[in-house]
Amino acid sequence: MKIDVATLVPNLREMPELARAIEEIGFDCLWTSETQHDPFLPLAIAAEHTEKIELGTAIAVAFPRSPTVLAQTAWDLQNASNGRFILGLGTQVKPHIERRFGTVWEHPAAKLREMILAMRAVWDAWQGDGRINFRGEFYKITLMTPFFNPGPIEHPNIPIYIAGVNEKLCQVAGELCQGFHVHPFHTPKYIRELILPNIEMGLQKTLRARADIQLSSAIFVATDEGEREMVRMQISFYASTPTYRPVLEMHGWGDAGEKLSSLAAHKEWGEMSAQITDEMLEQFCVMTTPDNLANAIKTRYEGLLDRITLYTPFEAGHDTERWKELVRAFRR
Repeated sequence: MKIDVATLVPNLREMPELARAIEEIGFDCLWTSETQHDPFLPLAIAAEHTEKIELGTAIAVAFPRSPTVLAQTAWDLQNASNGRFILGLGTQVKPHIERRFGTVWEHPAAKLREMILAMRAVWDAWQGDGRINFRGEFYKITLMTPFFNPGPIEHPNIPIYIAGVNEKLCQVAGELCQGFHVHPFHTPKYIRELILPNIEMGLQKTLRARADIQLSSAIFVATDEGEREMVRMQISFYASTPTYRPVLEMHGWGDAGEKLSSLAAHKEWGEMSAQITDEMLEQFCVMTTPDNLANAIKTRYEGLLDRITLYTPFEAGHDTERWKELVRAFRR
């Protein structure tokens, strides 16, 4: 099991120091996300200021970009990092795609599957003879003149991870991808009974084995009462989103999801965390003491996840010794 780290980059000028500190601590991968800032720009800087750590997006939103745009960004980052880049993509949800990005929402699993195939066709053209003739339901790419062809690179096999919470995206990941980003809003039961069986269904389509795909997730941890309450609040936010309702329903907590959705609709944010019971918190969060955290994580996720990231993002100069001790303990 690998231990990765996520970071928020409010100012790109901070990235050199941040990337060097993260690599020095010994994490396996540095993940950026598409929330308030672009996920790719920090990794271009990190590639210049690190040598060993993997660099990936967890996640970049796929549908506002075309396959060729994504292919070009990933190609350049893979080349700049000497083969350390991981392209992590997510569909997001319909309101964000339509109302925040202003693009079309349609058949997300099928469209993301085709996007992956289209990107690989572009990469094959650049690494090969430059010819491309990709014709799908959502994308058609048939033009690649020499002026727009960046040419081959040393490490052309770029890993693709996708994120999801439902059966179809798990199956796409198993069929086509090197990794799957499990949503932080999960329980071990949900991974075991829904995600892994559907990953396996996808693997069987292309005669692949479980070892051919890595399951990665940001996980909630709490080592004191303050952290538990922060996690309770975050879980209540996720649980209010109808898209994530199946996770609750698997445990018989569908009514709590309905209640949380109603509170969120009325902007009663302060009332939401009280809906997350201690029983629910135990299923969504690793709760232990600081000195037992590494062991508790491995005990909970062994056989379920291949790489973990603490939900709490890394900040340069903040809790550095605690991060170092966690990585050392994880290695032991």
